[in-house]
Amino acid sequence: MTCNNKSKDQNEVKVKPIGFDSEAREMNFYIKGRITKAEIDDLNNDGFPDLIFYVFSGENGEYGTAFAFASQENKSMSPFVLPDVMLDGKLKDGYKGHDEFILLEGKLMRQFPLYKEGDDKNKPSGGKRFVQYSVQPTEKGGFQFKVARTYDVK
Repeated sequence: MTCNNKSKDQNEVKVKPIGFDSEAREMNFYIKGRITKAEIDDLNNDGFPDLIFYVFSGENGEYGTAFAFASQENKSMSPFVLPDVMLDGKLKDGYKGHDEFILLEGKLMRQFPLYKEGDDKNKPSGGKRFVQYSVQPTEKGGFQFKVARTYDVK
């Protein structure tokens, strides 16, 4: 994977599969934000390595998300992205970015501070929210991140 990370608004990403059958092709696309880290893990628990990378956007790079490419038996890749927190009624309350991500045995863990009404952008007072995602197959043969569990810590 390559990305020049020159702009906070738009960057081209190139994902080139290595060690795959000849069916797997390079993918080129644009992202909003900058890639901060990339990792390899078996996200869909099929015995083949998958790629995940973290992208941060926003005025100060405070909003994080993850893009993943699941290997399908090293023959092809299936891209998918982390769902937007703001589209989930259970997760969005108190969210203002500042995400942190970690992989634990194929599970994606996300944490972010919780803001109460009136909190300064640098001083959240609502504790932290932890979200664990697992990778699940879709009906169309691809994959998606699904919330496995969440909990808040004061």
